[in-house]
Parts: sequence; C-alpha cells; structure tokens
Amino acid sequence: MNYPEYRDLVKNLKHGKSLPTAIYLHKSSLEKALSPKLFSFVESIIQKLEVKQPWNLIKLYKRDLKFTLLNYPDFDEYAYPSLHTSYTIDADELTIKTTHYKSSNNPPILHRKETFVLPNYPQYLLFKDITDEGEQIGLYQNTKSIGFKSQWKNLIKRKGYELDKQGRLHKIAELPEPITEQEPQTIQRHLTAINRDRLSAPFQKLAKYGYLNGDYSILDYGCGLADDATELEAHGLNINAWDPVHRPNGSKQASDIVNLGFVLNVIEEQQERKDTLKAAYKHTKKLLLVSVMLANEAKQEHFKQYKDGVITKWNTFQKYYSQAQIRAYIEQTLNVKTMAFGQGIIAIFKCPKLEEAHHLELQFQNYNWQHITQRPQPKALPKAQQKTLFEKHQTLLDDFWQHCLHFGRLPTNDEFEQSTTLRKYFASHNKAFTLLQNYYEQNEFEQAKLKRKHDLLVYFALSLFGKRQAKSHMPARLTRDLKVHFSDYNQALEQAKQLLFSIAEPANIGNACYQAFELIQLGELHDSHSYMLPTRHLNQLPAILRVYIGCAVQLYGDIDDVDLVKIHMRSGKVTFLKYDDFNKNLPLLTERIKVKMLEQDIDYFYYGDIYPYQPFYKKIDYLHKGSSEYKSQQRFDKKLADMLKGVAKAEWPNWPILQKVFEYWAVELKNNKFYKR
Repeated sequence: MNYPEYRDLVKNLKHGKSLPTAIYLHKSSLEKALSPKLFSFVESIIQKLEVKQPWNLIKLYKRDLKFTLLNYPDFDEYAYPSLHTSYTIDADELTIKTTHYKSSNNPPILHRKETFVLPNYPQYLLFKDITDEGEQIGLYQNTKSIGFKSQWKNLIKRKGYELDKQGRLHKIAELPEPITEQEPQTIQRHLTAINRDRLSAPFQKLAKYGYLNGDYSILDYGCGLADDATELEAHGLNINAWDPVHRPNGSKQASDIVNLGFVLNVIEEQQERKDTLKAAYKHTKKLLLVSVMLANEAKQEHFKQYKDGVITKWNTFQKYYSQAQIRAYIEQTLNVKTMAFGQGIIAIFKCPKLEEAHHLELQFQNYNWQHITQRPQPKALPKAQQKTLFEKHQTLLDDFWQHCLHFGRLPTNDEFEQSTTLRKYFASHNKAFTLLQNYYEQNEFEQAKLKRKHDLLVYFALSLFGKRQAKSHMPARLTRDLKVHFSDYNQALEQAKQLLFSIAEPANIGNACYQAFELIQLGELHDSHSYMLPTRHLNQLPAILRVYIGCAVQLYGDIDDVDLVKIHMRSGKVTFLKYDDFNKNLPLLTERIKVKMLEQDIDYFYYGDIYPYQPFYKKIDYLHKGSSEYKSQQRFDKKLADMLKGVAKAEWPNWPILQKVFEYWAVELKNNKFYKR
C-alpha cells in the first residue's frame, strides 16, 4: 500500500480519537472501525516485523506511512492510565522503534478513554462518566498541558481534588467560587504602571527596526509612568505621551507611530477596551503597535476569575491572550491585517509603503556578504595608469565592490554614499566596475547576483503568504532589483508563487534539509523527520527553507532571541527554541515555541515551572570541528559522561535530576567548569 492510499483510508475513518496529525483506536475496535484493506495492511506489517509484545492502542499517522502500537497495561482498571511502551513502525521502510516509559517519572497518560473504543465496549459508559466528572471541575479547559502525569496531577491538586486507587476524583478542599461579573470590584488600574530602567519590549522592537531614528513622530498612548517617553525625549525624539491616570494632561497628538503598550489587557470593561484600541488607531498615521500580556490557562488558574480575565493579588485586572487571540481581536475590531513583531507585540501598518519597506528590510537587513575567495591576480596586466589609480583609491573601490556584492548589481548613485567621490575619479559606476573586473573574481559577483535573486523570490513568496500586494507600494530599490534580476514584476511573482507552493510538498522540504545539512555541516539531521540548526545560519539555507521558516516567523514574530530552529519535514511545523545562555557548555532550554502552519496556531512551552529545565546535551553537534569551542565542549562532555556512566545519552536527565547527580559526585558546575564541593 502506498502513502496516498493509506492517507485516504485513515482520513475516512469514522471512529477513534482524532487529532490533527493522527487517529487513535483501541485494539478491540480495529476490525470494525478500519476498512478491510487498512486492517489487513496493519495486520500484515505487524506480522512481518514479528511484534509479539503486548499493546492495546494504535496511533495511525495522517501525514506519514507510519503507525504506533501503544501499551497501556491499566487501560481498563485505572481512570487515567500511563503509557508503558510504544512501538513506532515505519510501514514504508519496515522498521520499528521501541520507547520505554516504565521508569519515567512523568509518562504520557490517557484521557477521554471512551473515544478510543466503540459504544459496545464493556466499560464504555464508565469511561464516559470519568470524563464527565473531569469536565465538571474544568480539567479539560487547556488540553495542551495535561498529556503527562505530573501536569495532570498538579492540575487536579489546584482544583482541590485528589485521585483514589482507581484514579477517580475526590474533593479535598473547598475552593472559593469565581467572582462573577455582577460582583462589585474596585479595580486598582493605576497599580498596573511599572517603573522601568530600560525601554519596554515594544519600544525595543521599534528601535531594532529603525523606527527610533528621528524620522517619525511618536505617541505613547497609555504611557503609564512615561519612562519610555522620558528616555526617548532625552535622545531628542519627537514623542508625546498620554495616560488617563499618570499623565492626563499629556498631548494625544496624531503621530506617525502610536504605541499602545500593555494597555488593553488591564481594561476590565470590554467596550472601553474596544474604544481604546480604536482611539489609538485613529491617532495613527503610519504604524500602530499593540502589546499585551500572553499566558496559558494554567497560569490564569492561580488568580480569581473576573469578567473575561482575572483579578491579581494587587487587585488589578489582567486579560491574558494567546498570540492568535490578540491578532484576531485586533483584526476583527479594526478590520485590518496584522503582523507579529514578537510575543504579544502586534503591528498594524496604516501606510502600505512603510509596510513594504519594512518587509524588504526584514529580508535583507541581516545580509552581509562574506568573501569566500581570496583576491586573485589580475586576469591581464592593466595599464600602469589604471594600476596606479586602483592602488591610490583601493579603499574606496573595495567599499564600492562590497556594495555591488550586497545588491547583486551595480548600486545607483543614491545607494552608494561615496558615489560623488567615485564618479569624480572614475566618471561613472559602470567604469569603476569595469576596472574592478581586473582585480576581483567575477564568479564572486555572479554568486552574489544569484543570492540576491533568491532573496527577492523569498521576499515575494512571503508577501504572497501574507496576502500583501507589493506592486503598488514598492520602494525604488526593489523596482531596480526587478529590472536587473527579472524580465518584469509578473515573472518575479510567478516564480515566487511556485516557490511558495513548493513548501506544501514534504519531499521538497526534506530534500532541502539534506542539502542544507551538507552545506552547513552543523546541527542535527533526523532522517525523514527534521533538521535542527542555529538561527545564525538561516540566511545560508536554500530559498525554499527560508520561505518555510519565514511563514512561521510571520505567524510568531521576531526571532532575534531564538537560538535554534527545528524544521519539521513532514508535518508543516517549525519549532523555535530559546536557552538561558547558548554560549555555555550546558545551556538550559527555557522556552519552546511550536508554530503549526496548517492550523495557523502556536503552542508555547515554558520550562522551569510546569516543565523542568532541559539541558542541551548535543551542543557539540552545533560547533565546527577543530575550533577551540569544539575542543572545550569535548572535554566538558567527557566529564559529564563519566558522571553518567551506563546511561545512554538519549536518556540523560533533566536539570533537577542532573543536580542530584552533581550532589552525588560532590561537584558544582560554575562557568562551564566543575568544582569540588
């Protein structure tokens, strides 16, 4: 059976627990739930691989020719059974991967057991009752964080319950009833303003993208204590600041850029919240930046519910959002398109030309041409006068050559700051470039042209993904690029469209990942699954991967503080990973962001609370062999391996357990070195 046939059969299943990437079924229901052809296929693969181990659930993948056999020994006896063993079978390659969870302190667990079985299953009604009692106390409000034993038990404890020997719920504490909308509250909104010793996150983004260069007027709408405004005023920027509590007499003058920073989330009245957003937009000439607090439901459970948000311990109101929720709220309220600048930082461009200029800078701002060849000998000995002229103005010509490489074409007069000086000595850019052909390898320039063309295709492909019409708002620089690298705008758009559509085919993503790994020789390539690499190498990737990741960035926002990116080859996902300090020999994972492009949604996983810090044990795979960092990492890894003898590297522990290992050996880790206690 080939993959398309398998995919269609799985897609048409009427029974089982269906998730975006797979369908789960109990073993007892297979013969009836599966079509005869699919049932026979699964049975034959199991027999070919001689799987004799016990299992009672099957996971049928929707996007791979794979299935996993799962063993939950207590499926019938315990309300929320733990996974003992899984056997993942690649039906195409006839391989099996076994994963054991028996000794895990936090194994995966099952909920809603009635969804895995058919209605005639003996315990079907019992399973349904178990699910109903969990729903009644709100256990399933956030399904993204309850799939593991520890998180599940912590949630039940927070709800004031415990589990008996059969896993049934029993109340152990009376929790205060949520505050209803009708109950009077004196919201201390003024307490939400905080003192800052640096620019707030939204203003840092504006600085990063060059909007604080003095060319734009700014209004900080809801400025709080106005620390941002004070700092920017000291730099001579044209900024006004207004706040209903702390600066009511401030000027609400219409400005190029308006910042509505962490205001919407502290307004408890929904109509006032909408009116505030609309007012800020009304005062905006070119760009509105809206920022809010993000949080998952687990964090919100620590507070009292009030209206559509919570009351904090300071008696302030907070309305927490997810990234998708705040973008949808803004788009529906203002009838606009939005762009993510970062987590909870959303941009709304009112000026189409500024928006296109911004996207263009995003694509090229981090691009600096790196010489990959040594300067060759001249192809032909130039005339003595020319040679003298070159030597006399070599610094000027070197700078001009770098600009040629950056643009992949000759820069125009206004694109090269020293153009007047260059034309004084060489008459024109063309004549200077002709002279340079004797001194620089022309293959380097041809590579730069090809790189620039790919950059443009990536830019246009991402504009199509963002549903932007770039033609009527193109900056002059982009128009010049089109004339050099394409016959016309329509040709560029057609090629970009083909590039964008190509990311939908997993084989294209997979092939590009193998190509990228061969080129970069860093990171981890998992066969037919994923490629993980440092973000600093993103501009070296093939155009198709830059578009693939670029689509994820458009959904998520700025990735400057992201250390690693994981490209999922088949599932339409990109994962961004942040570490406490990636320069350390043992960085700790602090945040994992999974962008699901098919669902247009994002999952956030924060480490250190619900999930323990996870040490990054494979850093050596991300360093160049022979470098001093590589050798230092080798020595560090050997010391760590000596302390964890007998344990496979794939099973090395999380940070809390690793600290206990250090205690056992009486050592302390400081600044990449182990010291005796």
